[in-house]
Amino acid sequence: MRIDLNCDMGESFGRYTLGDDAAMLDIVTSANVACGFHAGDPSVIQATVALAAQKGVAVGAHPGYPDLQGFGRRAMALTPAEVEATVLYQIGALAGFARAAGVPLIHVKPHGVLYNVTARDQAVAEAIVRAVAAFDPNLIVVTLPDSVLARAAQTAGLRVAYEGFADRAYREDGSLVPRSEPGAVIHDPAQATARAIRMVTRGEVAVIAGKVIPLHIDTLCIHGDTPGAVAIAAALRAALEVAGVVVTSLNANA
Repeated sequence: MRIDLNCDMGESFGRYTLGDDAAMLDIVTSANVACGFHAGDPSVIQATVALAAQKGVAVGAHPGYPDLQGFGRRAMALTPAEVEATVLYQIGALAGFARAAGVPLIHVKPHGVLYNVTARDQAVAEAIVRAVAAFDPNLIVVTLPDSVLARAAQTAGLRVAYEGFADRAYREDGSLVPRSEPGAVIHDPAQATARAIRMVTRGEVAVIAGKVIPLHIDTLCIHGDTPGAVAIAAALRAALEVAGVVVTSLNANA
């Protein structure tokens, strides 16, 4: 049994530091690097990619809405054409830094509200698929299981990795509980770890209402900006290895 452990990172900006990327890169196997639109700047992106390369962590693009002030977590009324161009631009920027660091770009994972919108909006999902396919059809699209984006990517012949969240609560339809609601983010390492082990080994998760739903995943996410993220990630990786799960990157699983 194998699983990828990914983290959203490179989300600092200028003098403002968010998350402990250096510590996280000792734990995870894939890095979703912010591309400068919802977070990150050229220096942060360069340093994050270089450190991931040094530590043997797979690098992916983490494009979001052009919303630095709102951290990409506010809805924006972009047209599908604008989404396509925005995502293509961000993939290209990240790929430039990856090439300079001598590592391949492995995957693309939308950020924040853009991620949530693509789970249900066909037009936006297809816009992202077009951007990924135009840049490199070998890139892996990371998204929720059974999401609109997953189906659109598969229809286009792209590889898809189904993602689960150790530190987020779920609704009965398999979507994430909005961050604005109580209990949406899980901070307790023991609770997050137990939920993640259940996802990986049993293919299921308990939703916020108490019901258990099936959830088959290829990669587990820890948000780098979640308080205590490094402790959660360390506990999770240790527990996975004790359970006999091989923690390895998506490109190794392909």
